[in-house]
Amino acid sequence: MDYRDLIAYQKAFKLAMRIFEISKNFPKEEIYSLTDQIRRSSRSVCSCIGDSYRKRRYPAHFISKLSDSDMENTETQVWLNFALACKYIDASTFSELDQEVVEIGKLLNYMMENPEKFGSKRI
Repeated sequence: MDYRDLIAYQKAFKLAMRIFEISKNFPKEEIYSLTDQIRRSSRSVCSCIGDSYRKRRYPAHFISKLSDSDMENTETQVWLNFALACKYIDASTFSELDQEVVEIGKLLNYMMENPEKFGSKRI
């Protein structure tokens, strides 16, 4: 199994790519602020999942990296709130993206609560 086979990774990658496409329409004055931040945080969810999978042999490291991924996922949610409030996305798009963030968070929390199911071993 590879980290790319994890459902959490697949959903996070899909969300990051969707955010990338949507954020292309954000105003130019947001390029170094909201646009950059939401792209970075959504992509970091994926990179932290990959990192965690490589650390899966050690439960504490695995959980720590997944916690970082969960933090980045929440940051993405915060930026989505700003995008909605600034009217860069409509309520329907926000709702869809927000639901995806929530689902990814649930998957990450499941992984943190059950590290042994992902190859973590007590040493």
